[in-house]
Amino acid sequence: MRLHRLSITAFGPFGATQDVDFDALSSAGLFLLHGPTGAGKTSVLDAVCFALYGAVPGARQSPGASLRSDHAPADLPTEVQLELTVGGRRLEVTRSPAQPRPKKRGDGFTLEKAQSRLRGHDPERGWQALSKSHQEIGEELTRLIGMSRDQFCQVVLLPQGDFARFLRSDAEARGKLLGRLFDTRRFAAVEERLAELRRGGEARVIAADERILALAQRIAQAAGPAGGEATPIAARRGEPGLAEAVLEWAAVARSTARERLDIAHRVLTGAEGRQRTARHALDTERELARLQERYEETVRRAAALEERRPEHDRCQEELERARKADRVAPALELREEAELAHRRADAALDRARAQLPSDLADAGPDQLAELERRFRQELGGLESARRAEARSAGIDGERERLERESRADDATVRDADAWLAGWDAVHAGLRERIATAQEAATRAERLAGLLAPARRRLEAARRRDALADELLAAGETLAEARERALDAHESWLGLRERRLRDIAAELAAGLVDGTPCTVCGSAEHPAPATEGDGHVDRATEETALTAHRRAEETRARAEQALGLVRERHATAHAEARDAAAPAAADGASAAAVADGEAQGAPGPSVDELRDTVDRLAAEHAAEHLLAAGTHAAREALDAAEREHADRLELRQEAERRAAARTSRREALDREQTALHDELAAVRGASGSVAAHADRLTRRVELLAEAAEAVRAEQDAARRRKEADDRLSDAAFRAGFDTPEAAAATLLDPAAQRDLQHRIDAWQAEAAAVADRRAERDAREAAEQPAARPSAAQGAFETAEWLLREASSALAAADQRCGELTRLSRQAADEVRRLGPVRQEYERVARLAGLAAGTSADNERKMRLEAYVLAARLEQVAAAATARLQRMSSGRYTLVHSDARTGGRRAGLGLHVVDAWTGSERDTATLSGGETFFASLALALGLADVVTEEAGGVRLDTLFIDEGFGSLDDQTLDEVLDVLDSLRERDRSVGIVSHVADLRRRIPVRLEVVKERQGSSVRHRL
Repeated sequence: MRLHRLSITAFGPFGATQDVDFDALSSAGLFLLHGPTGAGKTSVLDAVCFALYGAVPGARQSPGASLRSDHAPADLPTEVQLELTVGGRRLEVTRSPAQPRPKKRGDGFTLEKAQSRLRGHDPERGWQALSKSHQEIGEELTRLIGMSRDQFCQVVLLPQGDFARFLRSDAEARGKLLGRLFDTRRFAAVEERLAELRRGGEARVIAADERILALAQRIAQAAGPAGGEATPIAARRGEPGLAEAVLEWAAVARSTARERLDIAHRVLTGAEGRQRTARHALDTERELARLQERYEETVRRAAALEERRPEHDRCQEELERARKADRVAPALELREEAELAHRRADAALDRARAQLPSDLADAGPDQLAELERRFRQELGGLESARRAEARSAGIDGERERLERESRADDATVRDADAWLAGWDAVHAGLRERIATAQEAATRAERLAGLLAPARRRLEAARRRDALADELLAAGETLAEARERALDAHESWLGLRERRLRDIAAELAAGLVDGTPCTVCGSAEHPAPATEGDGHVDRATEETALTAHRRAEETRARAEQALGLVRERHATAHAEARDAAAPAAADGASAAAVADGEAQGAPGPSVDELRDTVDRLAAEHAAEHLLAAGTHAAREALDAAEREHADRLELRQEAERRAAARTSRREALDREQTALHDELAAVRGASGSVAAHADRLTRRVELLAEAAEAVRAEQDAARRRKEADDRLSDAAFRAGFDTPEAAAATLLDPAAQRDLQHRIDAWQAEAAAVADRRAERDAREAAEQPAARPSAAQGAFETAEWLLREASSALAAADQRCGELTRLSRQAADEVRRLGPVRQEYERVARLAGLAAGTSADNERKMRLEAYVLAARLEQVAAAATARLQRMSSGRYTLVHSDARTGGRRAGLGLHVVDAWTGSERDTATLSGGETFFASLALALGLADVVTEEAGGVRLDTLFIDEGFGSLDDQTLDEVLDVLDSLRERDRSVGIVSHVADLRRRIPVRLEVVKERQGSSVRHRL
């Protein structure tokens, strides 16, 4: 890290803006920052720390402390800007703390939040903004610097009172700092990775043990009482002997379970025999009880049958009489039908006579038939009159139709006359519309021919403008390529000249005693040339030559690219200035364009050409839209001409139909007059022939109905008399005194079936009882004592329960054995799988313990990262000792100590060896001055080792605030000599001190001047 420039505004004692040029101060390697007490020397270092970390070092960052200068005007904001190079990047960081500022409106102040800005410098694009976030800027700078604020103050910025902190730090704080400086995160990552592997392996072992213990629990549950006889498992989860203990315990449980299975088999055999005996006894008692109950039921049914015998006899007698009456039933039905038919015929006769005139109420059928015949003859004579009357009505309807057609034709003629009156105007307008559309089509075609070139010219102008930017960029690229090629050529020539200057030393490097020199031929080489400062070898020259050739190739490619762009730009420029531009459609415009081209004008702009294209496109669209109506106009004209012809034809047809209607109407009038005369003689008193015919038809129908009713009544009376005679004869033959007695005995089929069912049921029951009484085994069972099936059932249930218990016990024992065998196999499989997992875990656990410093094999209890940092600390102590011995006149040496202190781990201790006494002691025993130069030597040694470490943070700038006043003159000389030697490593040290002698010894100084209006800085170069 190297500081370049610091700008301080309204910060601490500085009331205005002060600039510090660290590049100028660092050129000598050692510079002094001095000034009166309270002038602000330490504030310069505070500003550096604030710019990098947003906070100042040590106790000065106290709560409530303000960084704003009391000397600054109210409108000048506090700001610190630092330019530095870190991590190979040149950065500029600007920070402003939270501070009050005057309100923009009104009086008073408002608190403005803290602000941060970070910019990066790009050689080609200059300064580029990177971030304005406090957090992002802080994280990025901390990552690049590789140190926190406290660590930065221990190593780079040694403030007042804190310069010995790193020397006296404990191992933990020293380890954190060294870890950040030397980037030992990979070793910490190895520790963490080993710890993760150990935890993962331990988790897998524990998980496997959990599975084995879960199987052991399931084995215990499956074993039941058999598991209680086994010895309990003594090993715990995670212990190596757990798996073997579980397998041994499972084997004992399986053996006990098999013994219990044999016992269950024997118990089941005895229970099965007892159950069979009880089953036979129960069946015997149940059969005896069934036979005894059957015999008792037979006795009860016989008694009930005798009680129902009278009813059975009554049903048999009633059924026999009903079957005799069935032979009379057809005659009874015939008598009832004849009686019903006679009543209906008599009622119909009464209704027919009631509609006849009173003089015909008692007329016989012959008289009624004669009257019917006469009326029918009269009705037949009216047929011709009916046709005449229908024709007269048709003539009236036809006359009405002719009137309607006449009115419709009149409307058609009026409509046609009205339309034809405007035909000439419509016809002329449509022809004018066609002519206008044809003219628009001609104009649209001409505009289309102008629009395409105009668009091509617009595209050419756009390419011309775009290629102009490319032409400018290509020119700049060529200029840069030429400059780089020239620089590469000069660099190569310079290196070549330097190599040729020292070519003798290069040839001398290849001389071998006894071998002739290729230049002088001598075999002796008494004074071979040596390489001077800045010697250039052949490889360096060839590298420069290769760079020169590459630069020339790049320049040639840039020239070729520029030529191509120029050619394309010229082509586009010529196309954009084409004389056939669409703007020439306007005569004045074309003349203006031609004059401009003749005078070498740059050509029309894109906007001008775009306006021309837009105007032409709009005119073309309007004319094309107008021309598109040509077809529609022609169709409209054709349709109008067709309609004109149709309307003329309609009017002529209407006139022809009117003449025909007049002739038809006259003929209909003559026919109607003749029909009226004929019908007047036929109608008589009726209003019409149809009414007269309806009256005659009604009379004929009434007479016919009355005659038919008289004949039907006479026929029905005859059939009723015949039915009475047949009924009396049938009743006598069936054994009944009268027909009424036979009718009273009749039963319907359902009643007869019911009687037969009851008779059959009684007879079936009688047969069944007789069969039951003939059973021998039932009679013998009735003679024995009463059966006791309930006692036999209880004995059987007890035997059955014992059998089920024995079966369940056998099934449970068999299942237990099978389950124990299955679970034991699973446990054995888990144990086999656990073996490699446990071996891997033990190997990783040993490595993790060694890396973490917790293993007994790690005697010093040092972590891996601490072990690596201890090696780095040894290097730092050795580098610091090289300077400490010069500062202490060879008395003191810093050494690394890996001894443990208290309960802490060993590895990062520092001791000082006193050469005068030969003793090794803690650094806390050094005096104030000794502590100062020991801390300074340690800081310089740390910077050397970090800079040389690949991947470490390069420390090019170091600040020391006070401490020189505690040194005597000789020690001060030694310290300054050491600091002055840093310029050989291109590093610089800034000393902050009041010691007056330092201003004489250090010529490059930054003086802080204390004034009433605020401090200021002056460079003393």
